[in-house]
Amino acid sequence: MGLKIIGSPISTCTRRVAAVCKELGVPYELVTIDFANGDHKSPAFLEKQPFGQAPYIDDDGFILYESRAICRYLVLKHGGSLIPKGVEAQAKFEQACSIEGTNFDPSAAGIPFELMFKAYSGGVTDPARVEEYAKNLHAKLGAYEKILSKQKFLAGDEITLADLFHLPYGTLLGACGYNYLEDPARPNLARWWKDVYSRPSWQAVKDGA
Repeated sequence: MGLKIIGSPISTCTRRVAAVCKELGVPYELVTIDFANGDHKSPAFLEKQPFGQAPYIDDDGFILYESRAICRYLVLKHGGSLIPKGVEAQAKFEQACSIEGTNFDPSAAGIPFELMFKAYSGGVTDPARVEEYAKNLHAKLGAYEKILSKQKFLAGDEITLADLFHLPYGTLLGACGYNYLEDPARPNLARWWKDVYSRPSWQAVKDGA
């Protein structure tokens, strides 16, 4: 039966999972849902993913949702260095994951939500919110520059899931005209983003899982 990803090829979180599959060499079948038709709110979908969000996976009958949890599961099952070994290395990894989840994601996701996603549901962009998100993110990325001046990646000198987790919304920031991750005034941040963004795994799925 194999691994099935139930989601949308253009969904940010679906592509996050697909990129990790590519990193690990894990084949998958994408079972496409249509957000416009409300597939993610259907009883059948909600039975597997009670929040009505994409994606979830079906791995030979094992159901799991939340993209970051799925990525962790895939690494734990299939191996590799995207989750480091050792107590201290894992602590640094979890610190880096927390940085992404609390200091990057809220604002990095908020900008495309206001500028792109709101319109899909008939909403109107709030320029003040966009400015708030942008100001906050720009400040947070100053700390990234400091961290990355001392090491290659967020958890140390080897890439981990914590770095890959940035890919979907980091890419959308550029599409929205906020090229903060390529700021030449922050060369270590720009070097890190180039290293992460250019990975073949992301290039394979950035335009569709």
